[in-house]
This record gives sequence, structure tokens and C-alpha cells, in this order.
Amino acid sequence: MLEILFQDEHFVAINKPHGLLVHRSKIATNTDEFAVQQLRNQIDQHVHPAHRLDRKTSGVLLFALSKPALSAIREVFEKEEILKTYWAILRGYSEPEGMIDYALTNDKGKVQEAQTAYSTIDRVEIDVPFGMHPTSRYSWVEAKPKTGRMHQLRKHFAHIFHPIIGDRPHGCNKQNKLFLEKWNMGTMLLHARALRFVHPITNQKIDIQANPHAEFLRMINILGFDKSLLT
Repeated sequence: MLEILFQDEHFVAINKPHGLLVHRSKIATNTDEFAVQQLRNQIDQHVHPAHRLDRKTSGVLLFALSKPALSAIREVFEKEEILKTYWAILRGYSEPEGMIDYALTNDKGKVQEAQTAYSTIDRVEIDVPFGMHPTSRYSWVEAKPKTGRMHQLRKHFAHIFHPIIGDRPHGCNKQNKLFLEKWNMGTMLLHARALRFVHPITNQKIDIQANPHAEFLRMINILGFDKSLLT
């Protein structure tokens, strides 16, 4: 059963689990479970994805309940009038805050401008040797992408040498192997924490938040981040 975070006559939002595809894809033929199908069956109504989340990304996923509502909310996304907030766990100590302004090339070869603002929620150093270092350092960050490019956060954090733990192919394979072997953790630690926008039909201010799923919380606990900051 999918966790429904928001629902009215026009839209419905869920807290998408790690590993669940939004819809059927040619590049992922090893599953017949999709968020579109599961939500449709759960609420007995056709749903239309308003945006995308990667398979390994958890968190707020918004659907429209009609074609007119889909057109209305897509215009909000296209005009970048929606505030998206993500949580991620990164390799190393990130700066207290920053703006990553780094153009990205999409799957059609087009170069597009891309900006991501981020702030560091907490940083930890643990007694686990890594490479030539006697300890390992990690950062828990909040990111607010100003643009919506494919794999933007994954590519941007890799660009500043603080890749997201569990990310493939943009992340650090050695860190991913460490997490898999030491803690049996193989997912990507990226969570869509919130969506904030003005409802395009009712003009209400909408603030949808999703709590992290169990695997994200498990790693917060194992790595020793301050759990009081989860609020």
C-alpha cells in the first residue's frame, strides 16, 4: 500500500519507496511493479505523473487525476514555480552552503543550464578506514534544485566531488562497495523531501512533505547523524 501524502479532486501525491519505477520503461524490464499502476489500483482512478523521480530515489511524487490538471501542473513545473527540496547523504565534508551552477548535457546531446542550491544539515566522521584515510567522513545535505534536469542532483554533487552514496554511475564505486559490504546498503541515499507550490486550479498554497523511508533512516542512525534534525 502506497503512502498517500496529499489528495484532492485534481491531484494526489505519494511517498514513493526506493526501488519503485514511476512507470514502465524500456531500460528496466526486470519488474512489473510501477507507481502508476499501484496508485491507480489503490485509489481506483487513472493517474498521470506530473514529474519524475529516479527508481532509486524515494519521496514526494505528484500525480494529476485528469488531463486538464496535468496540463496545469506541468506549466507550473515548466515555469519553475515549484520549490523542490531533497535530502541526500554525500561522501566527504560538504561546505556549509553553496550554489552549484554547472550546465548538463541531456540524453539527446543538448547542453542545458542547471543550478542547485544546497545547505549542509549535519556532518559526521566515523572510525571506518577508507583508502589511505583512517576514518570516513559524510555529509547530510538539503538540496533545492533551481532547474529540473535529468539526474541533476546526482551529477551536480559528483561535480563538486561529494557524490551521493549509492549512486551509480555518477557516484563513488568504492564507497558504494563499502556500504554494500559493511552495512548491506545498496540503494541510493537521495530522498525527495518536499514539494511546495501554488495550486494551479484552487490557488491554495500546497506544502507536501515526505518522511524518509527505512533505509535512509537506518543509515542516518548507523553513521551517527543528529536524528533530532529529521524534523
